Amino acid sequence: MSSTESGKHEGFTAEERAAMKDHAQELKKEARRSSRADKAAEAERDVLAKIAEMQDPDRIMAERVHAVITAGAPVLAPKLWYGMPAYALDGKVVCFFQCAEKFKARYATLGFSDQAKLDEGTMWSTAFALTELTAEAEARISALVKQAVS
Repeated sequence: MSSTESGKHEGFTAEERAAMKDHAQELKKEARRSSRADKAAEAERDVLAKIAEMQDPDRIMAERVHAVITAGAPVLAPKLWYGMPAYALDGKVVCFFQCAEKFKARYATLGFSDQAKLDEGTMWSTAFALTELTAEAEARISALVKQAVS
């Protein structure tokens, strides 16, 4: 959320408002779908279409993240969440990808919700900056996703 120098709250940024509008459209679209199989197939098509719309290097990274997550945790169902690719278990988002471009950030982000079972002691990471997907990063993502649903 944005604020001025004096500390007064000015409301949501344009990017945050756009993400909320995306989420409202996603919920309406999901409610109109009929069978569970139709919902799952259309949700995955929506995710792949959203990834295809992204600019390089976000698109390339999102394609690889999608492949790693769907291979490493096939129980997770792809869906859009606030206009970004997300992966849910029993309808609840476990992890998500945020491209750098949409939020005018320096890097893309792979995040995990509180549904993810990443608990480790009294403090653990729930979001990771992605600047490049190396074989090592893909292996780490795969391990995290498997842990998240275990």
